[in-house]
Amino acid sequence: MSDHDLSLRVDDDPAALPLDAWNALLAAAARPTPFMRLEYLQALHASGSAVAGSGWQPQFLSVWQGEALRAACPAYLKSHSYGEYVFDWAWADAYRRHGLDYYPKLLVAVPFTPVPGTRLLARDEESRALLMRGLQLLAERRRLSSAHLLFGDAADFAAAQGAGWLQRSGVQFHWRNREPEPYAGFEDFLASLQREKRKKIQQEQRKVREAGIVFEALQGNAITEQDWDFFYRCYRLTYRAHHSTPYLTREFFAAMQARMPEHWLLFVARRGDGTRIAASLIALDPAQRRAYGRYWGATEAVPCLHFDACYYQPLAWCIANGYQAFEGGAQGEHKMARGLLPVATGSSHWLAHPDFSDAVADFLGREGQVMRGYIGELEEHQPFKRAAP
Repeated sequence: MSDHDLSLRVDDDPAALPLDAWNALLAAAARPTPFMRLEYLQALHASGSAVAGSGWQPQFLSVWQGEALRAACPAYLKSHSYGEYVFDWAWADAYRRHGLDYYPKLLVAVPFTPVPGTRLLARDEESRALLMRGLQLLAERRRLSSAHLLFGDAADFAAAQGAGWLQRSGVQFHWRNREPEPYAGFEDFLASLQREKRKKIQQEQRKVREAGIVFEALQGNAITEQDWDFFYRCYRLTYRAHHSTPYLTREFFAAMQARMPEHWLLFVARRGDGTRIAASLIALDPAQRRAYGRYWGATEAVPCLHFDACYYQPLAWCIANGYQAFEGGAQGEHKMARGLLPVATGSSHWLAHPDFSDAVADFLGREGQVMRGYIGELEEHQPFKRAAP
């Protein structure tokens, strides 16, 4: 199929795509993130983390002009809705109750990664529009129930809306450095908070110190294989505590150590005798000066250790290193009390069955009104001191 001299291609292995050309499209995107680098997506597949056997069958779509890559996106055939963070379980259940198959469905997303950013990499609007048409055509030809685009940027959602896809809104909590004058240090940040919020953080950090815990920050190539091993042990313990199994394999993190070391920051918590008891892994985007909370775990329970390892230590590091933002991950109103503010996120959805599409459209309209009210209510309860009139 072609549009003028453009053609579409579908690959079931991200290794089939050209690394430099893909990453060049990402670098020119409005909202790039490290998680859309082809190295990251290839590692998810090669490590066995996001493969057909785990319910993530790659169907990467790309637009070509001769030998030149014009547009591309990570797409997967999904046999479940785990690891997405935009919840459509009720839709799947409605299909099942009507004797219809919801799975497999087509998903444009970064597996296990609810980080907003560009999903449809494209040199121009024509290429992006062809990518959207290709996604819907792929879904139709495979007779899939639906197609979904998660945590995209404004251009992604505009293209999806132009193609008739339904829009859905969500919320996350992100920290932003002060503008125009960045925080001078973590204490300066604490001083900007309301008194009760500041005291709560100070009390939580005091409990960690009184337990004899100190933190070590390791960045990039300073994170050794033994450090990654300890982190992965902690990561697995977190899932075990929730009676679940990890999404990501140890081989995935080995690939990150080998291919993307500059994008990782590891906080290791130790007792006074040097025993390591917890680890918090942060992703970094040095070019955009953004950090992303990712994974954590501990070998023993210490009061407030999670908050210190996953929020206070990363925020202090971001301030000290001139970072502009820290994204705390999916959900969590409790993050507001720690200086992370609500940020609207989005997704786009196409459902093949017209009656279900109409029903979901009605639901999303009502849900959207509730979400806007919810975000407005959250913004009225900001943790920062109010500016003097």
